[in-house]
Amino acid sequence: MSILRCEALAKTYVSGGHEITVLRDITFELEPGGFLAVTGPSGSGKSTLLGLLAGLDRPARGRVVLDDHDLTTLSEDERARVRAEKVGFIFQSFHLIPTLTARENIQVPLELRGQDGRPRAAELLTRVGLGDRGHHYPAQLSGGEQQRVAVARAFAHRPRILFADEPTGNLDAVNGANVVELLGEMNRELGTTLVLVTHDPDLADRAGRVLRLRDGAVVSDSAGPA
Repeated sequence: MSILRCEALAKTYVSGGHEITVLRDITFELEPGGFLAVTGPSGSGKSTLLGLLAGLDRPARGRVVLDDHDLTTLSEDERARVRAEKVGFIFQSFHLIPTLTARENIQVPLELRGQDGRPRAAELLTRVGLGDRGHHYPAQLSGGEQQRVAVARAFAHRPRILFADEPTGNLDAVNGANVVELLGEMNRELGTTLVLVTHDPDLADRAGRVLRLRDGAVVSDSAGPA
């Protein structure tokens, strides 16, 4: 049973009276616990695909099924509920709340669900190597530390699947490698399915499977070296 399936997925925009195709006929399945890297040059449709897979946008044609939920048949509110229950996100720009400490940022997803997030936040801070930095605000952390907080926050509510959009794009090579290694470890240890969008082939090499896009279409779908 796949946790993620897309069938004949297409996305188009209208600009200046002309239809522009961003994605065309994307079809694949991903098994639970898998680690998929989506690669390709800038403008190939990677981030657009990620948004469709996560239910942040609707396709022009085709469908996306996420953990048995056909996202293309759901309302915006229904898709939001699926994301809140089953999905985690990591972004290139961290998106931490600047007025909250590292620990408080991690607690947010749990507190929104009416849960006490303090024990889980403490556990995850230790897991990402920031056990002594929980009281610091984002501005007091390095870029690599902020992204590790973002990783911990994404895993806080134990999502079934996590989507990461260029998670190392604002980091140097060393911090970028550390963050991707951390994602891989948590993927293996927690069994969370991971979909990583990146233009960096070295980062894609850490995934178990690589989907390569060009001009909005899949040009290869192969097992990665990991």
